Amino acid sequence: MKTTYNKIVVILILFLSLISCKAQQVFPLNSDYEEIPQNSYLKDLNNELAPYIGTYKTTFEGNEIFLYITKQDKKIENSAQKSYYMDALIVKYIVKNSSGNILQDTQNDHTSKIELYSIGTKPTKNEIIFVYSGTNCNVGWGKIILKKLNSNQISWEYRPNDITTTESKCPSTLDTTIYLPETKDLIFTKQ
Repeated sequence: MKTTYNKIVVILILFLSLISCKAQQVFPLNSDYEEIPQNSYLKDLNNELAPYIGTYKTTFEGNEIFLYITKQDKKIENSAQKSYYMDALIVKYIVKNSSGNILQDTQNDHTSKIELYSIGTKPTKNEIIFVYSGTNCNVGWGKIILKKLNSNQISWEYRPNDITTTESKCPSTLDTTIYLPETKDLIFTKQ
């Protein structure tokens, strides 16, 4: 009798838990994150991110730059106001000098804390806006805009906010060189 009673209590608790749970609310990708409820999901309902996925290459000032763009569903975003999920493009990259030596590699360095991911799109302009955490000590953090020119090419614009640091903020033993091209209208070609 006691096991039957325990089973009923467990079933009742599970049932009440399910009823009290709210389903995660889904909003279009470009919804204003300040207007959505906590733990919402900004979903790529119109497949706006897919055309950018792939490997791209360019040469700038003697350096060869490779971008590896993938899509991550339900990337967690923690702002000061709330946490929410969003579909995002994640960019990893490799920068090589003219001798083929790797200057910076976020593609294969899994310990790297450098982040470059999309935070919104401008569909009418074929643009995606990215936030870049910068290199060591966040030097070079800022915004990158990729514009889809055609099925094989994207245009790059990088707007750094802070390109210097001090010894008190960042140890001199760390490389604070910004290897990404600080320029506008640089063309990357899909590989």
